[in-house]
Amino acid sequence: MAEAMAAGMIESGTIEPERIIMTNRSNEQRRQELMENHGVLATQSIEFAVREADVVILAMKPKDVERALEGIEDFITNEQLLLSVLAGVPSSFIEEKLEGEQPVIRVMPNTSSMIGKSISALAAGEHVSDEQVTIARALIRSIGETVVIEEEQMDVFTGVAGSGPAYIYHVIESLEKAAVEGGIETETARKMAVQTVLGAGMMAEQSEDSPSALRKKVTSPNGTTQAGLEALYENGGGEAIEAAVENAATRSKEISNQFNKKPVTQ
Repeated sequence: MAEAMAAGMIESGTIEPERIIMTNRSNEQRRQELMENHGVLATQSIEFAVREADVVILAMKPKDVERALEGIEDFITNEQLLLSVLAGVPSSFIEEKLEGEQPVIRVMPNTSSMIGKSISALAAGEHVSDEQVTIARALIRSIGETVVIEEEQMDVFTGVAGSGPAYIYHVIESLEKAAVEGGIETETARKMAVQTVLGAGMMAEQSEDSPSALRKKVTSPNGTTQAGLEALYENGGGEAIEAAVENAATRSKEISNQFNKKPVTQ
């Protein structure tokens, strides 16, 4: 995710690559790849990266957050804005660990940030100003659309948009598989599936009609689309997507609860 965000910011022209510092303490080859592929500065030194930054972005695995915070707590100041891209980790955990009045904004993008098409949610912590929210939105908007939500809504957002691309990829896989099984060559089948999803998404974005209304417009009584939808309903297509969102949101909440219960090391 960190690489996807950096690539999106660079591709959009929002930030020059030389103004981005990325860290990896243990993998020199990975640091070299980041510098060669994106033109950023990649360093082993957490202290250098944090001291030089106006905005610090945490984008490691949630299980590693406590060690990461211990690594930056002596260098980060309340004048620096901290953006957390850690699923399920509450702002309050980060604020308590860093003590003081650290401005923390939780950000949940998705991997479409690599091409500037993410939808990212922002949830401001206790010590964040309106100006800092504006700064964060301007920064994150370089990788796609943004919405500002309450932190308690972040789990549902994670289930819908954070994990959502995987659901759509599965839909594309299924459409492609059905086309191949119907005798269409694989490359053509993939193009058909991808363009169908892309076109439907753009129609939903640009039309004043709701998705439900758009669906009804292309569904003729006793036609092929109605037959397909009936099979989808009979096999629980819509319910499966809703269950996927619910499961992902529940897992995000479980992770969050682990951090809420975890004592803060002093």
